[in-house]
Amino acid sequence: MSGGAPDSGGPSGSRLRAGIAGLGDQAAAVLGHFADTVRFVGGGAQLFSETCKWCFRGFFVRGYKLGRHSLVQQMVRVGVQAIPIVLIVQVFIGVILALQMAPTLESYGQIERVADVVGIAIFRELGPLITAIVLSGFAGASIAAELGAMVESEEIKALRAHALNPIHFLVVPRVLATVVMLTGLAVIADVIGVFGGFATGVWVLGISPGAYLSATQDALVMKDFITGLFKAGVFGVLIAMIACYEGLNVTGGAVGVGRATTSTVVKSIVALIGTDAVFTAVFYVWEL
Repeated sequence: MSGGAPDSGGPSGSRLRAGIAGLGDQAAAVLGHFADTVRFVGGGAQLFSETCKWCFRGFFVRGYKLGRHSLVQQMVRVGVQAIPIVLIVQVFIGVILALQMAPTLESYGQIERVADVVGIAIFRELGPLITAIVLSGFAGASIAAELGAMVESEEIKALRAHALNPIHFLVVPRVLATVVMLTGLAVIADVIGVFGGFATGVWVLGISPGAYLSATQDALVMKDFITGLFKAGVFGVLIAMIACYEGLNVTGGAVGVGRATTSTVVKSIVALIGTDAVFTAVFYVWEL
């Protein structure tokens, strides 16, 4: 009959089935991503717990050594070799901040306040954060690739076969080295970032050196330095744990190693910025 309901097997029914199937696929993809996130967070938390346990044993329990040679080697590879790139990036950050803020402050007749903005922004936020982002690409990707290659070449299995815990011998030195060196690099970043602003303020904006240094000294307090270093230490833990987790869970050969390297950098940057936002909100509420 011409006035009857459309045939469910016709074009309308096909579109309806396709729409429902599309919604089902999207829901399955969302649930899959959520499950992957939960799995990642749970696995990372377990790895962090094991790392803390082995760190405690290495510091306080006789018979458990931290492996000083491996620790120093990782500190050189993670931190010392990253100094040039951190210097270059931070001096540009100081220059950019000074030049960006100068027109607005000059319109209020407060051009010397550039020193306040550069000093506080570098010490509290950009020093530790930008350094951590640089280190996530410089060291985090390297750690993930190195551990991933060891997994694929079955070196991790060989360690376990010899009753050697890979977390003790591989993860702990890398975590400690990243935390210590990122904290040290943050101090260097603070100094060089302020120097970049100082050089721009004196040689480009015409601020006298004495006025710039005096304004910087008046603007900065000890809590600016301490909160920045605290952030740097936490950022170091995040980078190292994400890199180690991704490296130790590599599958799929060389392709898997490349995937873990990319994932480490992406997840590290997201984690760093999200954590920095949380810290900033907490410090704001507590007036730190």
